[in-house]
Parts: sequence; structure tokens; C-alpha cells
Amino acid sequence: MHGRLMKKVYDALLVHEQNKGEAFFRRLKRKRPLFVCTIGTAETGKIPGISAAGKYPELTDYTPPADVELLLLGKCRCISGVPVTPEGIPTPALITMSALRLAKIPALVVSGGLKINPCVPFLDLGGKLGSDIRTGKAVDNAEEVMWRARIAGENLSQTADYLVIGESIPGGTTTALGVLLAMGIDARRKVSSSMPGNPHELKIRTVEEGLRASKVEFGALANDPLRAISCVGDPMIPAFAGLVLGAADKVPVLMAGGTQMGAVLAIINALNQDVLDNVAIGTTRWIIIDKSADLKGIITQIADVPILAADLDFSRSRFKGLKAYEAGVVKEGVGAGGAAMAAMAKSGGSITKDTLLREIERNYERLVAPK
Repeated sequence: MHGRLMKKVYDALLVHEQNKGEAFFRRLKRKRPLFVCTIGTAETGKIPGISAAGKYPELTDYTPPADVELLLLGKCRCISGVPVTPEGIPTPALITMSALRLAKIPALVVSGGLKINPCVPFLDLGGKLGSDIRTGKAVDNAEEVMWRARIAGENLSQTADYLVIGESIPGGTTTALGVLLAMGIDARRKVSSSMPGNPHELKIRTVEEGLRASKVEFGALANDPLRAISCVGDPMIPAFAGLVLGAADKVPVLMAGGTQMGAVLAIINALNQDVLDNVAIGTTRWIIIDKSADLKGIITQIADVPILAADLDFSRSRFKGLKAYEAGVVKEGVGAGGAAMAAMAKSGGSITKDTLLREIERNYERLVAPK
């Protein structure tokens, strides 16, 4: 599937449920968004080979706080430089920060549960660091976190015309796979990866170990989403789902992310389908063209929500670290696709994928390129 074959609004591709997607996007035109980044950490992210969100597994605790520091400060404080993959490819927060700054979109950080707190203001939902899902006891206060997130979502919906909600949690596609399988959505070999070689076997083995430990069969928790999170999820999921449940009652919500959005959508769909008319998924072209994953195949099993994708293209970038995105490294995260589309919509199309690339390159040169 390639962008040129898909209908577009500005530089946003209409990937799935095109008419709904176009109507949703047109509602955002020249409106004032608030970008919310939901962060969390879980021990699952430290399993060797699961995540590329950090040079070494131990550094993954610092990735979400560093990502949001970059969004709010334009640089990181809890680490030197910016979060990179083991090959040195920079965090997608670079894309998100560039989009938010270009379009003057405010950002708020929400924590579902962390090991290391960011050196910026953030909304704490009282969650804790997630455990390794192989224990079958991944999140220990999912209900409380979601309840608090709902209240936050209700209030935040009154501060902006719409919300764009993104996430940062290392190992998140593995925990998303856990929740999806527990809820009866066949996501095997469909979740994406921050690495070019998607470690499907490792993810499936990890999740199956967690399901066995919690004595949960495929689909057994279709009507018990909170238990699915508690057994094999992560602390970002209840925070993100709660924010959407609270806000989408009142304003449009663009769920900004890749295949992890399937797990969040499954939770929302099980708890309140009525808000889904106000929800769309916003991702990047790299997720859509990824042959090792199938976002659409996950979403169609859950609900008829539109999928939009920012048609970002780094193939002509001056920098190898950005060109690597075209080879299937990183692909999405920290709400990159949704933030890019919000910048396009707010500017009425004057911010394009080319404008964005220039700004991303400028920030890359300032933060990443060797001096």
C-alpha cells in the first residue's frame, strides 16, 4: 500500500474509513488543539530484543521522560543528547517537537506510572512502574489510574477544540499484543516494532508466558478490559484510554500512535462505544507501509474508526539518521504522526510535509548531528 494510491487531505493520507476520516480531519481545520503525551515505563521494555527505545535495555527507563523533556524544553535534561535506538537513530519526539513548535500547539505530559520522573511539569495519575508481563501481574492499579485519567480528560476537553493524545513507553507493542490477545483480537504478527526486523516470535512467546501465568485464555477477558491491562498490559494503556473516555464525550480526539492504539481502542470499545464517533487514529506513513505489521487488520476487528497517516517522507533528508526512518527504523511514537497532522490542520495546510522536514532537520542538526 503506498501513499500515492491513497486519497489525501493536505499531507494526511486517508488510510481506512476514508469518508469518516476526511470528515474528521476537516473538523480540525484551523481549530486549537492540545497535545497530550501519555508516558509510562514497564519492566517488559527491558527484555533483550523487545524494544529499540534506548541504546541499552537499562536506558529505557529514561526514554519517556527524555522524550517529553524534548517536547517541552527543546532539549533533554535527564540524559545527555536525545533518546536514540542502538544504531543511533533519534527518537520520534524530534518530529513531534518540530510539529508542535511550528504550529504553536501547547503540550501537556501525563504519567501512567514511571521509574524516572521527567524534569518538566507533568500530571501524575498515581500509577506505578509496570512489571514484566511474563509474571501475569503487569499493572497493579489500572482502575484507579483510568478513573483519574477520565477526570483529567473531561477537564482537558474544556481547554481546547480537540485533543491529540500520543504515548511513549518502551516495549509498548508487546504489552499491546498481550491486551489484544486477552480480549480476543487476533493481533499475532500484526503489531509493529521500532526495529527494522520485527521480533514477532519473541513478542508472542513473552505474551503467552504472561497469559499462562495469569491463567488467561485467548479472548477470556473480552468484557473485562481492566483485568486484561492488569495481567498483561502496561501503565500507559489505562492512562491513555481514560483520557479518551473522558474527553471524546465532548471534543474530537486524535489517538496518535501505531499498533498500540489497537489495545487502547479495544479498551475504550469495551467500556463506552458511544464516544467512538468522536475518535480517529493518527499515525505515520511508515506504519502503514510496514509489511511486518497490520494496523488496519487490528482496528477492523474492533470498531469502524478512521485511520489517518501523516505522509512524512525522509528519503531526501540530508541526514542518515533521518533517512533511516525510510528503512523501517522507529516508524512512530510520541504522537509523531498525530502531531504532524495537527500542525497541518491548524495552519490550514500551510505547514506541509516539506515544511516539517526542514524544521525536523534544523532540530536534528542542533541536537543530534555531530558538532
